[in-house]
Amino acid sequence: MQKTRLKDLREDNELLQKNIANMLNMKQQQYSRYETDENEIPVTLLKQLALFYNTSTDYILRLTNNKKPYPRA
Repeated sequence: MQKTRLKDLREDNELLQKNIANMLNMKQQQYSRYETDENEIPVTLLKQLALFYNTSTDYILRLTNNKKPYPRA
């Protein structure tokens, strides 16, 4: 699987891994494994992160280069 853009998004927003981990109610080490692609990110967390960063899950997963989120139904 191709790496996600989680680290880029986090750094663009000047956040630390521990900030995102706290928001997701997990330990920093666990979140780090998602950023480094050691562990596959669950869909529920992927959705939360897309909403938080105002982007699409496809952008996070590098399926598109369009950072803009899809229109909501």
